[in-house]
Amino acid sequence: MTASTDELGERLARLEEHVAHQQRAIEELSDQLNEQWKAIETLQTRQKKLVERFVVVEDQVREAPPVTKPPHY
Repeated sequence: MTASTDELGERLARLEEHVAHQQRAIEELSDQLNEQWKAIETLQTRQKKLVERFVVVEDQVREAPPVTKPPHY
């Protein structure tokens, strides 16, 4: 029964090590996800601002003075 107890102890140690590695991987993935989410929010904000600026420029182009004939015609 001693061999069985030793085997169980080794197995338990391997499982604990495996869980610790998985926990670390999950934490790293969570950190990366948070960083990516912040980057996405920043990009969305910048994109909205660019769209607003584009609309302003587009409106200015549309408001060009009408083309009229010069007075010598």
